[in-house]
Amino acid sequence: MPSIWENIAYFFRRTITPNKRVITHIAKWVGILVCIALALEVFVFNFNYFASAGYSPINLKSRIQLTETADETFRITAANNQLEFTNLNTEIHNIFIDFASWQPAQNVPLKIQFTDTAHITYFDSTEYTVGVPVVNVATNSLQSKYINLSTNGLVDNLKIEIVGEDVQYPLRLNTVVLNAHHPFIFNGVRFIIVLGVLLLAFMFRPKSAIYRLRIVEHPRRSKAGIIAANVIEAAIITALLFYGSNLVGIATANYNQGEWDGHSIVNTYEVGGDNAQQYSELAKSFTQGKLYLEEEPPQWLQDMEDPYDKGARDEAQKETGDPYLFDVAYYEGHYYVYFGVVPALLFYLPFYVLTGQSFPTAIGVLIAVVAFVLGCSAMLDRFARYHFKRVSLGIYLLVQIPLVFCCGILYLVKFPTFYSLPIACAMAFSVWGLYFWIRARESSRRCLNFAIGSLCMALVAGCRPQFLLLSLLAIPLFWRIYIRQRRILTRDGMREVACLLLPYVVVAAGIMWYNYARFGSFTDFGANYNLTMNDMTKRGWVLGRFAPAFFSYFLQPPNVCGVFPFIQPAEFATTYMGQTIKEVTFGGVFACLPVLWMLFFAAPIVRLRNAQRSTNTITGVIITLLVSAVVIALVDAQMAGILQRYYADFSFMLLAAVVLLVFIVNENITDNPLPSRLYPKSIGAEQLPTAPIGGVKMRSIITCVLLALAAISVTYSLLLCFVPETGWYSDVYPWAYQELLETFLFWT
Repeated sequence: MPSIWENIAYFFRRTITPNKRVITHIAKWVGILVCIALALEVFVFNFNYFASAGYSPINLKSRIQLTETADETFRITAANNQLEFTNLNTEIHNIFIDFASWQPAQNVPLKIQFTDTAHITYFDSTEYTVGVPVVNVATNSLQSKYINLSTNGLVDNLKIEIVGEDVQYPLRLNTVVLNAHHPFIFNGVRFIIVLGVLLLAFMFRPKSAIYRLRIVEHPRRSKAGIIAANVIEAAIITALLFYGSNLVGIATANYNQGEWDGHSIVNTYEVGGDNAQQYSELAKSFTQGKLYLEEEPPQWLQDMEDPYDKGARDEAQKETGDPYLFDVAYYEGHYYVYFGVVPALLFYLPFYVLTGQSFPTAIGVLIAVVAFVLGCSAMLDRFARYHFKRVSLGIYLLVQIPLVFCCGILYLVKFPTFYSLPIACAMAFSVWGLYFWIRARESSRRCLNFAIGSLCMALVAGCRPQFLLLSLLAIPLFWRIYIRQRRILTRDGMREVACLLLPYVVVAAGIMWYNYARFGSFTDFGANYNLTMNDMTKRGWVLGRFAPAFFSYFLQPPNVCGVFPFIQPAEFATTYMGQTIKEVTFGGVFACLPVLWMLFFAAPIVRLRNAQRSTNTITGVIITLLVSAVVIALVDAQMAGILQRYYADFSFMLLAAVVLLVFIVNENITDNPLPSRLYPKSIGAEQLPTAPIGGVKMRSIITCVLLALAAISVTYSLLLCFVPETGWYSDVYPWAYQELLETFLFWT
């Protein structure tokens, strides 16, 4: 048996030594990029440190006219929350407002005014000008306490006023310093982000080797690249989810410490309010043989003639004082969960049986989203290896990354609630179902792959029924094999079709029984009995809702500003003279995700593919994806409204169509082989399949365009994760969110 050292030596001989030149080249550039990121962090992001080094600080502690306490801090109250310093007669470059860091953390909004050589009186915003904006100072954030001012000449008077209704008084202030020396702050998170961006820019540069690394011809290297991309994507998704700690529902000694039980390595706790525990309560009811929630609706709700009228419910609740559960289905005296039952069976029931605790919903969202990422990668890899032979690792990643990050899952991760879980599960089941279906076409074990794929696709009905439209992809995928070639008439064909359909029958039977046992109807999921903002039993289908929904979901430009994270909620206006269910959205997919502009060229690209193939399978798949996306978006608007999380219902389908179009274009561009010093074993031109259009220059142009469109789309999707919203981290812990803002607004 070889020793450990012999195994290491064998690894170096087989892996490191043959690729020594490549590894050396990569290591050199990584080192250069690390130095660049380090230089940016030290000299650019800390320029306030160098700019303030020559200042002469002026401590105004002796001029503060507030009550000084025994601990030598000043006490600020709601009645006395203003500081004013007159006759300063000095230049002011910055202000250091030193709130005591030991007091309870909070954001303190400050309105700063001053007089200088350009203003003999305090100035403010007018119809034509904007005054000094209100600035937030977090009591526990050192960076936010330093505020740069743009003044003209000598400043005479300075006024600092605490504004805002949410400030918790009393506040403790140590001192105020003018022209303070800004400390040097090395931000590790910012350094890693900058280094990551530089590495991505280097890796995806037009002349990068990854565009010559073909998936079919270099299976080991391409698989390693795909696996590395999946690991990084999963790490980013996990970091974003755990950043929004108020919605995660788990606690340790160092994470959500306030909810930690003091002895467990990790413990769970409930987040989101009473109605957010629906799946957990349903799991408890299942263990008792019940299909409804244990909580008893108030008597006034049971006595109401129309319990689905929100206005009437609110009045009755005010009169009685008895609360009711919001956003649950109410039917004949019981509360029900109208969300798909599969997540409850998959996560909550086993967890409750094993631990007696409520399963943390955010962890279920994370599992489902990571499964979706892996499923997307497996599906695209299957396409690239068996249906599009010329796909490089670079092109693969340029479509895989937007497919993963721009399809709406990041917003589900931002709000990992019970609303997001069914959508995330449906997306994961869908991509894995498609993967096994595609694999079955070339597999000798078709029945097994068909059964697994169809089971995944059928389980979508128990998560998010809208995704059942993806099952229509079976028509273009299997029509030629089983209908045109009449394989369905053979014994093997009948068995394979049976494996394809049987999981649907089994899952449908279970869901139909579940629906009938609750609501007396095989097809009623209970959504119409939802106690929500409007009466779902009378909502109906109205033509006037289509236009505003189509504009909001597909066409509306994003609303941007010049301050991180740059994206703001989009304005909404409609001439529909009825009730519109609308939550905050941030623009239509075609306006915000320019990678989707590839769809505008779908017709000629599809015609090119059809001219080269006797079958139209890919064409059928693309058409099905596009039609399904539009139908789902409009159905969502009619059934529930216009909500940002619903973008995940249809964005994946549009992006999947883009992937196929890019693969088709890539397949049809001539590519004279360019032997690389990094890849000396590259194949020659005589081994490459012929392609009808373009050339090396055309490939370079298309790659650059695709890179730009993908980068903008992914950037938008990532920035959307940091937009402040009600109920998110920025709302619950604004002082911690302020620390994040200071990471990016380093010049303020």
